[in-house]
Amino acid sequence: MHPFSFDAMDQKNVPTCLGVLRVRSAGQGEPILFWSSLLMSSGMWQAQAQHFSANYRVILIDPPGHGDSQDLTQGFTFEQCARCVVEVLDALGIRRAHFVGNSWGGMIGGTFAARYPERVGAAVLMNCTASAAGLRHRLEFPVLAAISKLLGGMHGPLMGPVIRAFAGPTSRRQRPQVVEAIREAVGRCRVHSVAWAVSSVVPRRPDQRALMGQIRTPVLVVAGEEDQTFAVAETRAMAEAIPGAEFVVLKDTAHLAALENPEVVNPLIAAFLARHPLAE
Repeated sequence: MHPFSFDAMDQKNVPTCLGVLRVRSAGQGEPILFWSSLLMSSGMWQAQAQHFSANYRVILIDPPGHGDSQDLTQGFTFEQCARCVVEVLDALGIRRAHFVGNSWGGMIGGTFAARYPERVGAAVLMNCTASAAGLRHRLEFPVLAAISKLLGGMHGPLMGPVIRAFAGPTSRRQRPQVVEAIREAVGRCRVHSVAWAVSSVVPRRPDQRALMGQIRTPVLVVAGEEDQTFAVAETRAMAEAIPGAEFVVLKDTAHLAALENPEVVNPLIAAFLARHPLAE
């Protein structure tokens, strides 16, 4: 394994339509841009950054309102998030890039591929959906966000539901480092900023299935068999809406596939990108 340090990655603050975003990069080669789940920052991609920076230019975004990016003060649309991707690529002088996203990132990857086909190579969309929020998401997540605001953060009794939503039974039993990584990331969230993202991505998310039908670039959609946030059937429906999309279900994996199961996810991504290199 080549030498790698997450803390030593190049860092850049990029002004976008959703505030200043912290962008980290390392390596040389075809660029791959990574966008994480709600409540997570670019740190969830450390195993991917280490793996892919040997042969690719890895670009990690702290999403709007998360990590070292500027706080959110209002809601946003998925179109604005896709525009952020373009603005990051422009700031880095990159014409086209592969895209890898998890949950929120997977949804935005679909929007980006549909709206900006000339800027995207292959896309890997994990643990995500193209459907509008169901009743449970429209009710539970706003309540959780409101309680979190009152308590000043997602600590104590609120941490348990978040961990169960993100980590499946296999990770909770066998991967304590995954549970701890989730606990640390969620504990660092600035709740008044993150609440804007939660409301925009969960109860207010649009039905994107018709838009997904416009995608013409290679797409791999990945579901986790143990995902309690987006069931396999919901993620499969997203794949079925994308012309020519490949679909894979990972065993022993829940909502944060790349963090939970990098030994399976990294070769899966690598093989897909190798089959679909950026066109000259």
